[in-house]
Amino acid sequence: MRATLRWAHSDLRTHRGEALFLVLATVGIVLSLLLATALFGYATNPWQRVFEQTRGAHVWLHTARSAQLSKLAGLDGVESEAGPYATETTTLTSHGTRAAVELRATPQHLTIGRPLLASGHWLDPASPDGVVLESHLARALLAEPGDTLTLLDTARTVTVLGIADSAEPRYDPDEQPGLVWAPPSVVHAPNGQVIGVRLTNPDDTDYAVQRAVTVLGAGVIGEVATWQQARAEAQGDNRLLGQVLGLFGLGALIAAGLAVHGAITTRIRGHLRDISILKAIGFTPGQVVRVFLLQHIAYALLGAVTAAALTRSLGSTLPGRLGDAIALWQGLPGHAVTLVAIPAGAVLFIAATTGLAAWRAGRVPPVPTPLPSVRGGTTTPQVGGRLSAPARRALGLRVPPALVLGWHTAFARRTRSLTTVARLALPLLLIVVAMSAWTTISRFHSEPGRIGLPAALTVHADAGLDDRDTRALLARDPQVAAAYPGVEVAALVPGQTATIALRGFGTAHAPYPYALAEGRPARGADEAVAGQGLLDLLDVRVGDWVRMTVSNQPQILHIVGRSIETENAGRVISTSLDTLRENDPTLSPTLYQVRLRPGTDVRQAAGRLTAAGDGHLDVHTVTNPADGLSRLRGVAAGVIAVLALIGLIELLTTIGGTVREGERDLLALKAIGLSPRQITGVTVTATACTALAAALAGTALGAPLAHWLINTQGRSSGIGAGIAQGPPLALLAVFGTAAVLGAAALSALPATRAARRRLADTLSAVA
Repeated sequence: MRATLRWAHSDLRTHRGEALFLVLATVGIVLSLLLATALFGYATNPWQRVFEQTRGAHVWLHTARSAQLSKLAGLDGVESEAGPYATETTTLTSHGTRAAVELRATPQHLTIGRPLLASGHWLDPASPDGVVLESHLARALLAEPGDTLTLLDTARTVTVLGIADSAEPRYDPDEQPGLVWAPPSVVHAPNGQVIGVRLTNPDDTDYAVQRAVTVLGAGVIGEVATWQQARAEAQGDNRLLGQVLGLFGLGALIAAGLAVHGAITTRIRGHLRDISILKAIGFTPGQVVRVFLLQHIAYALLGAVTAAALTRSLGSTLPGRLGDAIALWQGLPGHAVTLVAIPAGAVLFIAATTGLAAWRAGRVPPVPTPLPSVRGGTTTPQVGGRLSAPARRALGLRVPPALVLGWHTAFARRTRSLTTVARLALPLLLIVVAMSAWTTISRFHSEPGRIGLPAALTVHADAGLDDRDTRALLARDPQVAAAYPGVEVAALVPGQTATIALRGFGTAHAPYPYALAEGRPARGADEAVAGQGLLDLLDVRVGDWVRMTVSNQPQILHIVGRSIETENAGRVISTSLDTLRENDPTLSPTLYQVRLRPGTDVRQAAGRLTAAGDGHLDVHTVTNPADGLSRLRGVAAGVIAVLALIGLIELLTTIGGTVREGERDLLALKAIGLSPRQITGVTVTATACTALAAALAGTALGAPLAHWLINTQGRSSGIGAGIAQGPPLALLAVFGTAAVLGAAALSALPATRAARRRLADTLSAVA
């Protein structure tokens, strides 16, 4: 054992740089996997925790006042109910901002759906005008306990008693009104009611909704909100961040394992004589295997422990949601097990790949076999084997010998060459995927119109402005390029198991510019475009007809295209305002989608329109999903750094193997008249050719793989395929060129040293 440790220590001193790179790569890989796990937990557990602690309802039914909700009590599968509660839809203003809200007449004591107070206190009979705000709504209104809010266009005010978290769908200025829990005395003019239902089997949610709609009647149903929709909305982009980190972490782990396997295999080929000597002096095959295995397990273990320690001690100090995710994850019951299991799994994987290569070292015979370049005491040029016919023709055409011999050295041994290229191409392929993710996010920011966000502002007008006056006011602004009137209503899907968003934007004379990924725009009567989430929900395709119910009135539409929809999980069907007016001629616009001229500052335009409306316009900026994905750029940068480190390890391994194998041919190359500079060129060319092949393979495979992964993620999230954007060809060319030039530069110094070795050293290398 002592001799084994001494040999391992000597080998470590010889390959310090390689050992450092392996440790750093393991740190990056394990950190990525731990962060991915934390983000997955952060995406799911906060909502799940709130849902369990509040005994949240599995289904919330928003209905008309005439609905006989007492009929729900006798339905099979209903465990208990919350409500019904009278509701009033209105708008609250605070600190110059406004938000659409639902005032809910709430009793003092709740058994189902009681929110968790984040600050302040619950409703108090001593404060008849006191209310509790949902936390996302409070942030939008910049409200805190003690603030006074005003109901728009009235003299009524309410006082904020508390701010609470809820498992119900959260406030969204474009889609979902904010929730306000209020005493019944505050709800002066109720225009609806809501009831929450807890089910004995949550998996039967769709069936329960269908039964409830059948019993109550489709005409009284306004909106259906299920626990699955609320959970998916709460998870948001945190789950996507976790998936990205997990994907690249696993990819980097595989690349690192292959890099370690290649490094050991190359070192075994270069140390055949040393291994034979070890066996000759008494080392058993098992001891030789343990030397390599324990050495690289130690590197992996050091890196894994370092990553776990960094995550445990400093993870919660990271900025943004990464820090919040780790802080929450560290409080979960299974945190300690995961913190040990993930690093241990990474170490075991690296140990498995190491063991395969180390096993080959144990099979090296104790008597060295004669090297193929030394026969009968004479040397012949055997640079990677006999020259191929193309190589001989190239020499006949006076192509520089260094280039021909370098190319031949790189690809003469097909199996070994393909293996080396594949190991080096894997991290380059993953880097191309990371670059594609970065480019796609940048496209969301630079070209929002191409991903379904042509409008920059959403404008709501109150009763003080009619449609004509609102359009005229918006048209007077010099920065407004177009304003599209529209409505958005909740519609029951066939089977009455869920509600979707039915939108009517634009007119026949000024159609709304939907971003289409498939099919054609909706131009004719009863034509519409739909999001991927709706197509999946209804199991339909472009070209099908769908029937839905709006306020007990059937609406039949022909889907002629698939649009890219970033809202409502893609469960959106869109047509023109004229088409909806065919069913309801009295329909008037409730909102306006405003497209600004290029280069316009969105916030300044919103402020200018708000001032021009003189209190009659509610202007909101359209939320870009890329705003929540901006952290992916930092993730992509970190992933690229880790993968570049793994690629560097593989490249150094390739250079070392090429230099060591070239020592056998050094005498022969000098004998045929090659200068030290030309001999150096052979090694540099061989390395550059290998890097070039890996860059071409990584780019050729990485670009389509990135498109498939991004579009698959878009399809699963409801946005739909068609959002992927690959890096520009110029950037890929620069990336490939940098990889080749970097490989050539790294190989220049060791190749120069090898070419200028003394004759005695060269003879000892081939002895």
